[in-house]
Amino acid sequence: MPELYPEIEPHQSGLLDVGDGNRIYWEESGNPDGKPVVFLHGGPGGGSSPKHRRLFDPAAYRIVLLDQRGCGRSLPHVKDPEADWSVNTTWHLVADLELLREHLGIERWQVFGGSWGSTLGLAYAETHPERVTELVLRGVWLVDSQDYHWAFGGPLANLFPEEWERFMEPMPVGERHDPLAAYHRLLNSPDHEIKMRAARAWTRWEMSHVWLLPKPEVLAKQEADDAFILAHTGLEVHYLRHHCWLAEDQLIDNADRLAGIPMTIVHGRYDVVCPVRSAVRLHERLPGSTLVIVPDAGHSFDEPGTLSALIEATDGYAHG
Repeated sequence: MPELYPEIEPHQSGLLDVGDGNRIYWEESGNPDGKPVVFLHGGPGGGSSPKHRRLFDPAAYRIVLLDQRGCGRSLPHVKDPEADWSVNTTWHLVADLELLREHLGIERWQVFGGSWGSTLGLAYAETHPERVTELVLRGVWLVDSQDYHWAFGGPLANLFPEEWERFMEPMPVGERHDPLAAYHRLLNSPDHEIKMRAARAWTRWEMSHVWLLPKPEVLAKQEADDAFILAHTGLEVHYLRHHCWLAEDQLIDNADRLAGIPMTIVHGRYDVVCPVRSAVRLHERLPGSTLVIVPDAGHSFDEPGTLSALIEATDGYAHG
């Protein structure tokens, strides 16, 4: 069974000026002459981590990681007063990827994205299919109305009622019919304690069902990182409130633009963050794609079966 590759360090990194007062952090590791791949993190606002480098054979791949606008090591961070939320949209991020590709002198690259990163990967690939050698997608999220109903209309709350109650606690009773609007107001409160209480409650709710089996030690670490949870929660709510600047079924309707691009879709059977229905829909729209449903996994990329399937996919594309 494939396992994570050994830890490696970047051989170069920097901050790329992408306009609008934003500079995005990027790094390269692995083989400078290898096959280019760009890793798109989730969230949005989740940021990249050293563990993400280890999904790729460092002898075969030129591994590019970045932190999307407003999070991680990119500047300004959304916690900073000078951050302009109006220039943090799906289409700004798509344009940033093209600027980064050109900056690095890469003609074409593999696009690897999980969760929100799968959404961004699809939006990028449908806009610039000529720049994509392959797509590896995990935990597919298509931003459709059924996804919204699942997360905020009751079904997911029925699986985790005690965590849903904790999620509802920061909201006044009169605002609980619209959690996104309520959390947007709370996360933009001038009162730091109100803002952080909301950020921690949102993070706890999401982390309660990311893995098939909870990992309280990871949640505790994230809750202690104010910058991380402010970017993660703030950007998630910002994107969700705007439907990620995508029309209903836009990614499915435009999927024919991906014809001829090899694609592997990996999805946990018990993913309750992004239900497997979306992965099946995408696969059916692109019958040439490969769909791997991991029978004993939830949403996270680092569950054993999901890790194995992802590394098997990147290994399979390494020399193509």
